[in-house]
This record gives sequence, C-alpha cells and structure tokens, in this order.
Amino acid sequence: MRLWKRASGVLKDQNSIFLATLTKRSPLRNPDVEAAVIKATSHDEFSIDLKNSDGIYKWIRLSSSHLKPLVWSISNRMYRTRYWVVALKGLMLMHGVINCKASSVPKIGRLPFDLSNFKDGHDKPGKNWSHNAFVRAYYRFLDQKSIFVFQTYNGEGTGMRGRDAHHVFVIMHELVLLQKLQSLLDLLMQIKPLSKAAMVPLVLEAMDRIIVEIFDVYGNICRGIAMVLMNIYSSGKVEATMALKIVQKAMIQGDQLTSYFEFCHDIGVVNSSELPCIERVPEEGIQELQQIIKGFPEKSGDDGLLLNRQEENAIVVMDSRNDFKTIITDNWEKFDEESSTEVPKNPFMEASLTIPLPQQHHHQELPDLISFL
Repeated sequence: MRLWKRASGVLKDQNSIFLATLTKRSPLRNPDVEAAVIKATSHDEFSIDLKNSDGIYKWIRLSSSHLKPLVWSISNRMYRTRYWVVALKGLMLMHGVINCKASSVPKIGRLPFDLSNFKDGHDKPGKNWSHNAFVRAYYRFLDQKSIFVFQTYNGEGTGMRGRDAHHVFVIMHELVLLQKLQSLLDLLMQIKPLSKAAMVPLVLEAMDRIIVEIFDVYGNICRGIAMVLMNIYSSGKVEATMALKIVQKAMIQGDQLTSYFEFCHDIGVVNSSELPCIERVPEEGIQELQQIIKGFPEKSGDDGLLLNRQEENAIVVMDSRNDFKTIITDNWEKFDEESSTEVPKNPFMEASLTIPLPQQHHHQELPDLISFL
C-alpha cells in the first residue's frame, strides 16, 4: 500500500510538472517557477528538495517580478492538494520566502491561501488527525507573521502624533511591538506533533525551523523588554501599565517555553538539543514596576482610552474549540533614541534582560530562515 502511494505521488508530480512546462509565460505565470514549486513540494514524505527551494529564494531576491508567479504557484498548489505532505512542504517553502528578506516579500500581506481547516484526503478520516492539526497550527502562525511583516513594511503606527509626544510615541511603539511578538510566540508554541504518528522526519524537519523562529522571536521580546524597562521612568502611567502586563506575560511564556523545548528535545528535534537559558525579571522587579505605576500621576483623561486602544490593537489569539480568531495590530516603527535628561535612578538599568541563545545545530542547511526585524 505504501509503495503504491509513493508511485502514485511520483506520477502526480511528473504530470503537474509536464503541464507547467506548457504554461504560457505571463506576469502571473512562469513555467520555471511553477516547476520548481512542484518539485519543492513533492509528494515524497521522506525527502526535501532544498536545491529547488534555494533556487526559489534566489529568484525573488534577484527580481521582484518573480514574486507574483511564485505566490500564484504556491497558492494553486495548496488549493489543489489534499495530502498533508504537500501542504506541509508548501508551508515550509512559504516560511522561507517570508524570511528571505527580499524587498518585495513584505507586500504579500495575508497569505493568499487558507489551510485553517485542512483535512488530509489520502487516508481514512481520523487516521491523520495529528498531521491535520500540525498543518493548521503552522498555517495560523505563518498567516499572522506575514501580516506582521506587511504592517511593519507599511509603517502603521499607534495613532499618536505631535513633537511633544515623541518619546512616549517611541515607547508606545515598542510596547505594541512586544504585544505582537508575544502573540506570535503563543502561536509558535501551538505548533507541535500531537501524537506519535505525527513524529515523522518531515514533521521533525519543520519543527527545527519552528525552533529557529522561536529563538528569533523570543530574543527580540527580551531585548524589547530590556529597552522598555530602562526607559520606563521617563514614560507615563499608561506605558508603565502596559509594560507590567507584558512582563507578567513574558514570565508565563518563559515557563511555557521551558516545557516546549523539553518536549521538542524528547521527540528528537535537533535544534532543541541545547535549551536556552531563559532569564526572567525577578519578583522584586515586578513589585518595583507596580510601585512606579502607583506613583505616576495621570497625564490626561484620555490615558485609559489610549491603553484600551493599544490592547485592542494587539494580535490576540483566542481559542474557541478548534477555531482561532485574531485582531491585527498597527505596526512598529523605530526611531533614534533621544538624548537622555536627568531622571531618577532606574532600578532596571543594571538588570536588563538578556537571552543567551544556544548554538543551533542543523542536520542539514535550513533555507534562509533570517530574522525579519
């Protein structure tokens, strides 16, 4: 039965490649790109075509004209497939595209295909439920990250204006960015095989890439929190309140990450072989931040409305049965730091957060998983 499935998959791929070669070249269709996408997302669950994946990343770096044919080819492949292997390879390919730092990639925005309710059609219903869940969780994260990159590229702000509010504007942007990154981290930690049947080489390869992404996102969260805490004395009560909620969530996520990395290590994910040292803000620091909030006078009657608005602008993940809803935030824009003025001594200056990341081990080269920040 397995041999028949592999032979059937090879025939389907060869037929798709042949039809792609007959495609007329246009701004939306490129036979070479379509053939490369088919090869990179083949039905073979025991191999990954890194050669064609790397070639695709090089194409979109060389010319933005390749982006539309590429997105069309991946979307068409995802809409037509009912096999979890092809769907997962397509998501891994799209992950590499989003992270390859080509100038045209941020324009993609929301993914032009939907795998949020993906169901494998190659086996009996219920047999591949864990594969389906893995594909859906991966898609949810990737869709939100693509939106995040799009919003960053377009420079959507928090809505604050005016030269007098410049410093508050910078801190507020950092806080909103941290909320988004924490929401992305929540989505990342939902990506994991839920049964032994799903712990196959292809899924473990995808998990390697997820671990790399977690290192990047969590590292940026720690650096962002350190920056906010070092400047919190020169901000207002609204910013301090948001910072407290972010720090409290970071402590919870730190515990969740420890469990997540231990799980990944147990199932054989290579990049989790060395667990990162997760440093947390001490309880005394939390209490100090609470005292800072109590000591701040209200800046204006609109502060409460502003805080509610920033919280509403975060990417919020809500689990309702198997459906996840999101609220998409405005984007982050970074400014040069203003020259400092005399402020009270900041207790967080000497205890800023750092994240010593482990050396990442790769059993094969990961294609272009580069930080998007």
